[in-house]
Amino acid sequence: MEAINIKDKLSKFDKQWHPHRIAMVDDNQVYLAKLSGDFIWHKHDDEDELFQVIKGTLIMKFRDKTVEIAAGELIVVPKGVEHCPSTKNGEEVHVLLFEKASTKHTGEVESDRTVAKYIEL
Repeated sequence: MEAINIKDKLSKFDKQWHPHRIAMVDDNQVYLAKLSGDFIWHKHDDEDELFQVIKGTLIMKFRDKTVEIAAGELIVVPKGVEHCPSTKNGEEVHVLLFEKASTKHTGEVESDRTVAKYIEL
């Protein structure tokens, strides 16, 4: 049981759209990611997903609306809801994510951005 310094952990990687696990809470994983540009449309049929913005503004696209999440805010994407994370004008956004360990990175969608195994920091 040690404190986890999020700023320090973020300084250890530059790769975007590649989650890095920093903790486990029961059967849930906590990870950090750096994002820029558009991701891919996907959903998680059986798991909710929480995004907390640490730096920048995350744009969460849904099929029926778009939500802007600023630094210090979070959004929960309910299971089964198709979504596409994005950023404005190439801005790099830092996020903390919380989801079940069973959650596949891009759900059932396979892409060159799909990560099968997260790096542990």
